[in-house]
Amino acid sequence: MAIFEYVATDATGNSVEGTFEASDDQDARNILAQYNLTPTSLSQQGAAPAPTPTPIAVTPAMDLTGSNSSASTAGAKIAKKSSKVKKKKKGGLLDIEIGGGPNNEDISVFTRQMSTLIQAGLPLLRSLEVMIKQQEKKPKFKKMLESVAEKVSSGGTLSDGLAMYPKTFDKLYVNMVRAGEAGGVLDLVLTRLAQFQEKSIRTIKKVKSAMIYPSVIMFVAVGIVTLLMMVVVPQFESIFEQMLRGAPLPGPTQIVVDISDLFSSNPILVLGGMAGSIMGVVLLKKTKQGSKGFDWLGLHVPVVRDVVSKSNVSRITRTFGTLLSSGVPILQALQITGDTLTNFFFVKAMTNIHNAVRDGESMAVQMNREPVFPTMVTSMVEIGEETGELPDMLTRIADNFDEDVDNAVAGVTSLIEPVMIVFLAVVVGFIVIALFLPIVSIIENLG
Repeated sequence: MAIFEYVATDATGNSVEGTFEASDDQDARNILAQYNLTPTSLSQQGAAPAPTPTPIAVTPAMDLTGSNSSASTAGAKIAKKSSKVKKKKKGGLLDIEIGGGPNNEDISVFTRQMSTLIQAGLPLLRSLEVMIKQQEKKPKFKKMLESVAEKVSSGGTLSDGLAMYPKTFDKLYVNMVRAGEAGGVLDLVLTRLAQFQEKSIRTIKKVKSAMIYPSVIMFVAVGIVTLLMMVVVPQFESIFEQMLRGAPLPGPTQIVVDISDLFSSNPILVLGGMAGSIMGVVLLKKTKQGSKGFDWLGLHVPVVRDVVSKSNVSRITRTFGTLLSSGVPILQALQITGDTLTNFFFVKAMTNIHNAVRDGESMAVQMNREPVFPTMVTSMVEIGEETGELPDMLTRIADNFDEDVDNAVAGVTSLIEPVMIVFLAVVVGFIVIALFLPIVSIIENLG
């Protein structure tokens, strides 16, 4: 064992100094980390006079403020707090916690605030403690951050702590943080991550808001048709039976009456059929062939192919560009980018590009072979490779395609609205005409 002298900052940002025993330099740093002390100076003074059976404790020589408060006391409090966290994790399956986990907006806010705190000069552990205090209304997220802080305080890295929760912090997030730690630019990487997440959230919100009006129209159409079939048509049917006295109904009228009888006599069967159809489509989409079929339709149906294609290209270029600019190796960046995609044909294209680059081929050459990438994108990637400005070029492509996605969504929305109105008018009009055809026959008979 050896005696080490240290100067460090504690969890509150105060500076403390002192001496303690450790086996080597790495062991000394681990001991300081256990007490949430970040060393600014650490030096070995010599060998310890004799081993003692008492546990090692950090004993500062003096406090810079003039008081005799010890870092070991602060460390004991923090260690006690960590033990409470550990005990809290031992509940097993019965440890059910009320409160939802973090959503995309929570992660985006956390990333933005962490980058701000680190840029302001706060130590990493202190920044995590500040973020933990802000999660009182998010107990699950708070527990995650406490585990991450415990991992960091025990000598691990931030990326190691985040990797413990892959459902919350995906491969893209963890690898970018790891690259930022390796390059000493964690604050810049977190800022890029926050910008990436904020743009993704804005795009999702735009798509959702654009689909509100068509969804309302569809709901109204289903409600009107159901009301006509279950209330209006049965009344007309009784009138027809009295007036026509067994005469056959016109073809359209008979179809409407039969559907109305089905609605009235077996409403559970009708609703079950509708729900079963929806569930069948959902389950089909979850199968490999079904998912591939839906992905193919997304890239070939005229109404939505621009939105699907451009949104995937935007996501690929922004993710890949963000990873490259953060220092992630190109092959690893290509693999991570492919993992963030869901469309089968784009995933296959990214796998082919990864294999081609691994074999020493240019990325732009392989992209040109893939039909899912527009010529403009492959040309700009080629220019970026030739000039050495590929990350910046990818970011520009993503910015351009983000605008194209907004315009495509607006175009689809403006097209869906009249289509839905015409559909509603045709359905209701068919029912009304079918109901009036027998009335015309009745009037002719009376004449």
